[in-house]
Amino acid sequence: MKRVSSCPSGDLGDISHGSDKARAIETHRADSLAADVYAERFVRAAGVSSTWPTHPAQVPDGDSNPLWGRFARYFGLRTRVFDDFLVERAQAGTRQIVLLAAGLDTRAFRLDWPAGQVIYEIDRAGVLAFKHEVLEAVAAAPTTTRHPIAADLGADWAESLLRAGFDPTVPTAWLVEGVLFYLPAAVEQNLFETLDWLSVESSRVLFEIKPGVESPEVRSSSIYAATEQQLDIDLPDLFDHDLRPDSTGYLTERGWSTETRTPFDFAHLNSGLSPEPNDALATNRWVFARKLGRESVDQPA
Repeated sequence: MKRVSSCPSGDLGDISHGSDKARAIETHRADSLAADVYAERFVRAAGVSSTWPTHPAQVPDGDSNPLWGRFARYFGLRTRVFDDFLVERAQAGTRQIVLLAAGLDTRAFRLDWPAGQVIYEIDRAGVLAFKHEVLEAVAAAPTTTRHPIAADLGADWAESLLRAGFDPTVPTAWLVEGVLFYLPAAVEQNLFETLDWLSVESSRVLFEIKPGVESPEVRSSSIYAATEQQLDIDLPDLFDHDLRPDSTGYLTERGWSTETRTPFDFAHLNSGLSPEPNDALATNRWVFARKLGRESVDQPA
């Protein structure tokens, strides 16, 4: 694989801590969809976010705040749906999970896993070091075997994964959460080529995308406006501006079945989310895929 810068730096760290804050707020809700007791620790440990509220009662306008009300609720729903996906795969016998761009994901620490489960977390060295420092300070222990792997998605992360003990001959559950918006198209393409190469029949992947280009009306939506006003971050400007690859179509061509869902398809979880006019959340898609084809394919050039 050719080396390509995986994503911009700078404000993406703030976005990561913003999602932690959202998970912290969700954790403290009476009707919480997903609990992450470590999220508040990350927010407090990061200088940029150390004074941010982490409880619903600390948000002056509560759920009416587009950023820390509705957007935070979206993160809670996404966390719950993605948690359920991984736990269901583990309970079905998939013993190998890979979190690509794992960030401050704590699923290896906060979820119950069957015996023999192995979780690989791939992200940049600085991200993993910060995570280790915060979790070590509270003596957090993983509930399963965990392998953090320092690697850039724009580099040959497959080699690092294989060296860590990943077995490409058994089914894998892959998760690509909250990162594809920011990746250059070439990196996203290489990511799915490599993921496909490393996946045997019955492997699964869940990933989040924004297909196409959002309209100017969506780009001026309340969520993006609130992000800029409250965090001084122009979120759409951080999205990579390359023409996005059709990663769903690529997987279909390679022998995967795919199902594309919207966040609003999970109303049974009672998140309280429903579409709004010019809605930034309505452009998000969650793609569930299963490999049906031959057990292995040639390594991509």
